Amino acid sequence: MMTARSMYEAKKTKVRHDPIARGVVKSSAPGRERQMILLRQLLGDVLRRLRVRQGRTLREVSTQARVSLGYLSEVERGQKEASSELLASICGALEVPLSQVLREVSDQFALAELQAAPVLADVPDRERLPLTETVPGSISDSVFPEVKDMVAA
Repeated sequence: MMTARSMYEAKKTKVRHDPIARGVVKSSAPGRERQMILLRQLLGDVLRRLRVRQGRTLREVSTQARVSLGYLSEVERGQKEASSELLASICGALEVPLSQVLREVSDQFALAELQAAPVLADVPDRERLPLTETVPGSISDSVFPEVKDMVAA
């Protein structure tokens, strides 16, 4: 359990807020140490960034979106999953299209995936694509015969 003191100490030692690092957590699957990206945290970070950029308080946005201040706070902190209706309401209150919010979340998600992606050395040989011994740019019949047929047509 986190006390107020430990939360204060954690805040004090944090140099800067990194939403990508916050949205990535270790998977608990035994034998597969892989990082899992939490969409709700990335979404919360984007919503909070938009609200703060506008210089608005949680109370203002929650009142306009007709959602409780506590629930909006939990959504921004990535502790609650927001429904599509709730997201639409929050975006309406922020006067930002939902598509823009989702696009920003998608960009953050892609960055987090790239940072958490395993190196090729971690991929078993059976899952790797075959490499051709031919001149770069030429298409090998054995690797992708259907592609060669399409190119020739």
